[in-house]
Amino acid sequence: MNPINRRENILAILKTTDQPIAGSELATRLYVSRQIIVQDISILRASGEQILATPQGYLLMQALTSTPYRKTFATCHTSEEMPQELEIMVDAGGKVLDVIVEHPVYGELRGILMLSSRRGISIFINNIKNSNSKPLSALTHGIHLHTVEASSEEVFIHIERELDKAGLLLKQ
Repeated sequence: MNPINRRENILAILKTTDQPIAGSELATRLYVSRQIIVQDISILRASGEQILATPQGYLLMQALTSTPYRKTFATCHTSEEMPQELEIMVDAGGKVLDVIVEHPVYGELRGILMLSSRRGISIFINNIKNSNSKPLSALTHGIHLHTVEASSEEVFIHIERELDKAGLLLKQ
């Protein structure tokens, strides 16, 4: 398969789902290496395709608009409290789309998370530990934002109440 057809196939695959697809899965489906997929994704992005790289895989930006309810929460906590914070959000029915920090040199830094279950959180936390990485919030002494998507405003009320009870909500 030539590179142009392969990139068209990548887009076709990504358009059929609202869940991230791992680069290794795309590589297997298209009979190429994961590195070829990484290069193809870069070329597609450069041509204007809005493809997100999440910890779980690649996703088209349009897949993020599955519900009209979105809210940003400002939180502050230690790395050890990160699982608790994320579990509060997903247990209430939220989907944690991203994490955002304000860096003094780079400005806004955003990491795409796409977490909607405790299993996803566990995988994310293990990936941080196994890669000897630190969460983005380590750059800002624990202060960060999360964009959360939910099916109703009531979910946000519950999340805010539980984050506040846990002492994780950043207050004005």
